[in-house]
Amino acid sequence: MDYEERILSFKNSRFEIEKGIVLQDRYMVEKMLGGGFEGEVYQCREMYTGHMVAAKIFYPERNKQFKKSIIYAKKLIKLSSTPIIMDYISHETMWLDGVKHACIFSEYIEGILLSEFLDDQKGKRLDSFLALHLLHAIVRGVEQIHRNGEYHGDLHLDNIIIQRVGLEFKLKIIDLHHWGDSKKDNRDEDIIKIIRIFYDLLGGPKHYQKLPPAIKEVICGLKRGLILKKFRTITQLRNHLELMEWTDGILYF
Repeated sequence: MDYEERILSFKNSRFEIEKGIVLQDRYMVEKMLGGGFEGEVYQCREMYTGHMVAAKIFYPERNKQFKKSIIYAKKLIKLSSTPIIMDYISHETMWLDGVKHACIFSEYIEGILLSEFLDDQKGKRLDSFLALHLLHAIVRGVEQIHRNGEYHGDLHLDNIIIQRVGLEFKLKIIDLHHWGDSKKDNRDEDIIKIIRIFYDLLGGPKHYQKLPPAIKEVICGLKRGLILKKFRTITQLRNHLELMEWTDGILYF
């Protein structure tokens, strides 16, 4: 199922924005893509060019004085050179039911959620080679976020979008978070969550004991202390992956 087909029914929308509604005299709503704690996301088509964009409309009670939306927009701008992050377009305000709302327009990303990609695989798991390939792609992308002095804040299978391009996978990470506490702690948490994603890609607890030793050395039994002792930074994790020996046990498990 393509990313654009994963639609929440409009009846589940608090805003009740229907297909065909025009936002900011420019973007025509195509469909609702999803909703969460902070607001709702819509796929929109620019009226004069047909260009697709995503519009995230924030719930006003979650976005007092537009603080969260402004922080989110500034984070997207700061990470604009990071390929794994969606491209920022604009931060705007609009009136809905007599209340002023913030809306961020950004790149519309095609593909499927990593969780859906995993569900489509035999046994709902990946072989070690493909899992390592995806892990390395995620690590390289998040490494660029960390190098820019930022973090993601909530990495999991449902906020990574994957698109297969030939022999490669193009990844995009959505739903950046700002927790307001230590950036170092949040970067550490990104590492922990990435290892958890790797563990889930390989089948989770059901298959962990059968994994090759080299793979277990990366997962560290999901023990936070062991993971952060071995991989103090995400660059150390990337270096470890790039120096791994590609034995038959890893390739074909």
